[in-house]
Amino acid sequence: MKSYLSAPSSFVTLLIVLVGFLGSGTEARADSNGGRCSNRTVSGDYGASVEGVLIIPGPSQLPFRGVTMNHFDGRGNVTSVEHIVVNGVPLNPTTPWTPATGTYTVNPDCTGTMIKETPNSSVPLVLSFVVVRRGTEIHVVNDAHALLSVFIKVD
Repeated sequence: MKSYLSAPSSFVTLLIVLVGFLGSGTEARADSNGGRCSNRTVSGDYGASVEGVLIIPGPSQLPFRGVTMNHFDGRGNVTSVEHIVVNGVPLNPTTPWTPATGTYTVNPDCTGTMIKETPNSSVPLVLSFVVVRRGTEIHVVNDAHALLSVFIKVD
């Protein structure tokens, strides 16, 4: 009778281990502490377009368009090049691509913030974002202007 009980308990133990192993592979974990997202979720190169209006003192708003290529290092640092057009005129007509640098933080709930320093702005850009599609897309808004951007991971 003892061997009869040990066989089912061994089977149950094996089943628990197997379910735990299979279950751990199905969850999309981006970091070791169990959160869904972290700085490592956003890693690699992302192309983006930026559209909206610059809100400047007075009643004026200027149309803004741009494209950027961004490299996220997975540790909270970002470097990029950008080509910006404001009111139909390139900001840097002699240098089509302007380098920029910054930092970013991704929260466990896949929201985040980025601060970018660029010669195209007299103040650092404060950006809020959400990470979607398992880190292959980032939806970004500039906190000071009506600018919206979508970053898409480059394969």
